[in-house]
Amino acid sequence: MSFRPLTHVRHTWQPGHAPALVVIPLGLIVAVCVIDILAPRHIHLGPLLVAAPAITVAFAGARLTALVGVLTVVAQLVIGGARGVLGTANIQAQVAALIVVSTLLVVFCLVRDRRERELYRVKSVAEVAQHVLLQPLPRRSGPLRIVCLYLPAEAEAEMGGDLYAAARTASGSTRLLIGDVRGKGLAAISHAALLLGAFRAAAHRQATLARLAVHLDGAVRWDTTQWRTTSEPDDNESFATAILLDLPDDEPVVRLISCGHPPPLLIRRDGVSTLQPRAGHLPIGLGALGGLDEPDDYEAETFDFEAGDLLLLYTDGVIEARDADGVFFQLTERAAAWDRDSPEAFMRELREDLMAHVRGHLGDDAAVVAIHREAS
Repeated sequence: MSFRPLTHVRHTWQPGHAPALVVIPLGLIVAVCVIDILAPRHIHLGPLLVAAPAITVAFAGARLTALVGVLTVVAQLVIGGARGVLGTANIQAQVAALIVVSTLLVVFCLVRDRRERELYRVKSVAEVAQHVLLQPLPRRSGPLRIVCLYLPAEAEAEMGGDLYAAARTASGSTRLLIGDVRGKGLAAISHAALLLGAFRAAAHRQATLARLAVHLDGAVRWDTTQWRTTSEPDDNESFATAILLDLPDDEPVVRLISCGHPPPLLIRRDGVSTLQPRAGHLPIGLGALGGLDEPDDYEAETFDFEAGDLLLLYTDGVIEARDADGVFFQLTERAAAWDRDSPEAFMRELREDLMAHVRGHLGDDAAVVAIHREAS
C-alpha cells in the first residue's frame, strides 16, 4: 500500500527557488526602466513597477518579495535620476507608493507562510494517524503474496470508509478482512478504526471465522449503543459490508464469510470466476436484525484456491466507478486481460485501467487486495 508523500509547503525564498519564475518580475523591472528612460518626457511607465512585487508574491516567499520590492524602488529612483526629476513630488509619491505596497505584500507573505506551516503540521499528523489506522498488509504470508491498493475519492484524504487488514494465526493460516463502512468523512473513519481494532485484537484468537464474525458484529453494535439510554430510540445506522477470509498454508482452499460485500474474483489460466457464497449475511453491525448472535448463525464456505491462482478482493468503489457516459467499470471482464502471475503487475494494470476509466476522478473510495498463492 502506498500513501502519497507528505505535502511540502512553500517556505520563504532561498536561492534557486523557482528560478524560471523569478525572471518575470526582473524582466518587467528592466523593461519598464529602459522604455521609460527612452520614451518621450510626457510618457511615464514608472507606476507599472508595482506589478513586479505583486507578481512575485504569487510564487515566492517574503524574502524574494522584499528583494523585488527594493529593486522596484531603486528602479524608480534610476528613472527619476535619468529624467532629471528625482526631486519632484511625483517621483517621491511613486517611490512612497512602491514602499507601502511592497511592505504590505511582504506582510501578506509572512502571514500566508505561517498559515501554510500550520496546515502542513496538521496534515502531517492526520496522515500519520490514518497510516497507523490503515496499516500496510504484509507482502508475504506463508505461501501467499499480497498486494494492496487504496484510492481515496477525496483529493486530500488518505483514508475513508474502506478498510482492509490481515492477521496470522497460530494454526498456520492467514486471515483477511476487507470492508466498506457506511457513510463518509470523520464518522466513517471512526467506525473503520473500530472495526480494524476489533479485527486485529481477535482475528488470531478466534477459533473459526464464524466466531470472528460474531465478535466483530458485537463490537460494532456495542460501540454504537453503549451510551444509549432505554428511553432513546434505536436509530443507529452504523454498519459495514465486509468479507472475512481464512487461507490455510497447507490446503489449497479459501474459506470465507460474506456480510453484504461484493464477492471476490478468482483469476486462473482458464478465466475469471466469481466466488459467490450460497449464504449471504447481513452487514457487520446489523446482525441483531437477522438473529446473528451465535457462531452457528454464520456459514463459512470453502472454495478452491490453488497454486498459481490469484484472488482479488475489492470494495464497491471499484465496480461502481463510472466513466463520462455513466458506464460502470467492468472489473470481471477487464481482469482476465491483466497479468495474474505477478500480483504487483496485476495491481498496477488495475489501477491504470480504473483511473483511465474515470479520468482520474473516483466518485467513491476504492480498496483492492490481490492475493497470489505460490507453489509450496
